[in-house]
Amino acid sequence: MQPIIQAEQLEKVYRSGKVEVKALQSASFTVERGEFVSIVGPSGSGKSTLFYLLGGLTQATSGRIVIDGVDFATLNDAERTKMRKSKIGFVFQKFNLLPTLTARQNIDIAYSISGRTEPLDEAHLRNLTDMLGISDRLDHRPSELSGGQQQRVAIARALVTQPAIILADEPTGNLDTASSDAVLEMLQRSNRDYKQTVLMITHNPEAASIADRILHMRDGRITGVEAGAGRVIHSAL
Repeated sequence: MQPIIQAEQLEKVYRSGKVEVKALQSASFTVERGEFVSIVGPSGSGKSTLFYLLGGLTQATSGRIVIDGVDFATLNDAERTKMRKSKIGFVFQKFNLLPTLTARQNIDIAYSISGRTEPLDEAHLRNLTDMLGISDRLDHRPSELSGGQQQRVAIARALVTQPAIILADEPTGNLDTASSDAVLEMLQRSNRDYKQTVLMITHNPEAASIADRILHMRDGRITGVEAGAGRVIHSAL
């Protein structure tokens, strides 16, 4: 079976005048369908650059990215946007919720712009928000939610379309231990129960250990691969 994510010899160079910074150098790896992979490394190692490339949010200077059999390089901007909406759910360290909308409206708008023609599955949404412990907070705006609750709304927004791939960039970076555990547990459940492929960027080795496999990065390169411990998270939710 073809991997759901293929990265081949990725290079990303940023230029400012005569200054050239190589954010990624010859990065190659694959992620199998239904796999949970963590990417770890210190600040400046190229983790977030890789995240943006894999999500089609920016383009590589050279190299190749294939998502579910489709080479990003063959797509125009509109096609790349459609691919993101249909295949990928994003979870960011910054929650990026719209402040004037309620939690429910933030989730609804993500579904509306996904391009799906079928109505939102209310049973799926209820199950999702119950698991995340936010069913009683859906009528609240972001300013009325804790950081952990806002991140769980952001996860519900990413998962409501049931994407094949979840890309999570430091999803626990701004959270306390209890909220972090709830977020990690939900990512595990998405992987285990919904068979979604999860790729999580993190600098936290403990968070990374829940994955099937861990890729290490330094100075823009993949420097090593190890098996994850598959540590199971049980939050207090």
